[in-house]
Amino acid sequence: MDRYLIDTNVLVQIVTEQDFTEDVRYMLEYSGAQIYVCSASVQELINLLQCEDVKLQKQKSVSVLNVFEFIENTLGYTIKYIDKGHLNQLCKMDIVDKHTDPFDRIIIAQAITEKLPLISSDKKFPKYKKIGLDFIPNY
Repeated sequence: MDRYLIDTNVLVQIVTEQDFTEDVRYMLEYSGAQIYVCSASVQELINLLQCEDVKLQKQKSVSVLNVFEFIENTLGYTIKYIDKGHLNQLCKMDIVDKHTDPFDRIIIAQAITEKLPLISSDKKFPKYKKIGLDFIPNY
């Protein structure tokens, strides 16, 4: 079974019902792959929902109070919590191209440590391929 880690921007695209590339849509919806979400992405989504920076469709059943249930039960994804191995990888990572976003960097560290291909639309992520990131672009 294929396994993928999704970045926060992909998670936001899911809850706001935005389009994906054809390849990414297949991976997320039809391939039967195991999809993981970093706990840092969950934290970031909670913050975006609380600040009302994410505009949900009226029929969407996600809210700050049920975000875990939405990710795990509605979407069927697994939340992968940050551990010491991920933090050790983060310690080894240089700042690439002034990319200092702490959420992005821990998600990248988790993907590298867990050997999970990372799906994202962030155009800075490919620069981490040289240190072992398996990157799948959503653009």
